[in-house]
Amino acid sequence: MLSRSDVRRLDFGTFTRPAAETGTDRARLVPVVGYLVRHPEGLLLFDTGVGEDAETDEYYRIIRRPLPAVLEAAGVSRAEVTLVVNCHLHFDHCGGNPLLAGTPIITQSGELAAAGQVQNYTLPSLIDFAGANYQQIDGEQEILPGVWVIPTPGHTDGHQSLVLRCGDGTLILAGQSHETAADYTFDSLADRADREGRTDLPPYPAWMRRLQDFDPARVLFAHDLSVWEPA
Repeated sequence: MLSRSDVRRLDFGTFTRPAAETGTDRARLVPVVGYLVRHPEGLLLFDTGVGEDAETDEYYRIIRRPLPAVLEAAGVSRAEVTLVVNCHLHFDHCGGNPLLAGTPIITQSGELAAAGQVQNYTLPSLIDFAGANYQQIDGEQEILPGVWVIPTPGHTDGHQSLVLRCGDGTLILAGQSHETAADYTFDSLADRADREGRTDLPPYPAWMRRLQDFDPARVLFAHDLSVWEPA
């Protein structure tokens, strides 16, 4: 069975979110992280880093740590990765996918369709590359023993999160289902209040209940180094 120590955070760098995108009067430096899961049946990568594009790099002032260097720092090689799950297919989450040609990539079918059809959704070179091996699913699925993909639409319609059933407590790799751990807190409290019969609640996503039903010990994010834990 998995242990929480089998999950390692990977530092893929940072980008600067301009003030126009932060909802404030100031820009914000944002981390880009992924996760390496050492499962008994193989090595799983949740997100693969930031894709390269000169115009995008300049706009977001990207500081990139390439996938090979990140994996080397974690003590593994690309050849050892047996499965990829992207929370979604924006350029800052699937940037290393072309370096893993042939490796199965689990994605919601609607997310893959949007990435291939919607203009400016992502960088086309990160989606259509030689050896791309997409394993499309619709909805939730246990993809390895104790490893569940759960749809968490919002940031994109096809966004998905990963639930890891560990012997020492369940981990959720939430990707960009929430921008911050604080945002997750707000929605988890709304779900708890809803279960308790409160009616004067702000809206929150219906899938929040499904995540909380897994009784997570920790929730980790793609663009926040903070960690959610239950009260």
